[in-house]
Amino acid sequence: MNALIPSDLSKVKTKIIFGMTRRQLVCIGAALMFGLPLFFGLKHTVSTSAAMFCMILVMLPCFLFALYEKNGQPLEKVIQSIVITKYFRSPVRRYETDNLYSLIELQSIIYKEVDSYDKPYAETAHKYRKETH
Repeated sequence: MNALIPSDLSKVKTKIIFGMTRRQLVCIGAALMFGLPLFFGLKHTVSTSAAMFCMILVMLPCFLFALYEKNGQPLEKVIQSIVITKYFRSPVRRYETDNLYSLIELQSIIYKEVDSYDKPYAETAHKYRKETH
C-alpha cells in the first residue's frame, strides 16, 4: 500500500485529461495547431512523405517542451541555464577560499595590541580594586 503513495508530494503533478498535465495539453495542442495545417497544405504540392517530415519537424519542439524534463526542470529552464552558462558568464572562474587561519591570526594580533594598551591601566585598576575591597 505504501508503494502507491509518493513520499515527496512536491513532485506530484495534477493530471487533467488523458493523464496529461495542463502544460502537456497546451504544448501538444500547439503542436497540432501548427503541424496539421502545414501537413494538409503541403500534401498537395509535395509528396506525402515530405509533407509528413515537415510536419514532424514543426511539431517536434512543441513535443519536447511538453514532455522533456531534466532534474525536475522543464526544457526552457534547461536551455536557459545552458545559454547563461555558455554565453553570459565568464568561462574562467577564480578559485577563492576563506582562510579561517588568517582570520584567527589577525584576531590574535588585535588581542595582543589591545592587551598592550590595557597593561599599564590594568595594574592601576588592580590596585584600586584591592583598596576598595
